[in-house]
Amino acid sequence: MTAIGVLISGRGSNMLAILDAIDSGRIPARVECVISNVPDAPGLGHARERGLHAIALDHRGLTREAHDRRMHGALAERGVDLVCLAGYMRLLSPFFIRSFPNRILNIHPSLLPAFPGLAAQRQALDYGVKVAGCTVHIVDEELDHGPIVLQRTVEVRDSDTEASLAERILAEEHIAYPEALRLFATGRVRVAGRKVVHTGPPAAG
Repeated sequence: MTAIGVLISGRGSNMLAILDAIDSGRIPARVECVISNVPDAPGLGHARERGLHAIALDHRGLTREAHDRRMHGALAERGVDLVCLAGYMRLLSPFFIRSFPNRILNIHPSLLPAFPGLAAQRQALDYGVKVAGCTVHIVDEELDHGPIVLQRTVEVRDSDTEASLAERILAEEHIAYPEALRLFATGRVRVAGRKVVHTGPPAAG
């Protein structure tokens, strides 16, 4: 069973979607550790309510690598082999990324490679796209750049605001992230260069 570590900085809504999918039996995995770099992140409370090992590791006053080494130690202690970024708002150091090669997942609220970085929904509206969405990808050493696992789309309406588009994209994130994790947990993907190859039909459930 895949041992997952979740990194958060805020409320952790994607974390909760993952936990719901695990609890329902859709993902053969367990969340061994939840870490936030923000000590009062609401997601820590949600994780503890679920009985999870949840800790705050404040990044302030530390170099990026020093903080990431603390996180790595906490994850290694719990036997984590797959890391999920669920609203984690810091770039990871090369040390951390190389410690989990092709085993760190992130979800981004755009159809990458379009609109990386912050305010992706605002970027999409300003550009005038007709379709937006979300992307689950493997984390590499470039921002919002690694191989794409899966994507889900959302129609952009003429009446959309940044908030309304973000809300509809978030609903798709809560579907996409658990599905991507299920692919990894059931061994149905492999990485070939920049491509994530799906090696079998979706798992039943």
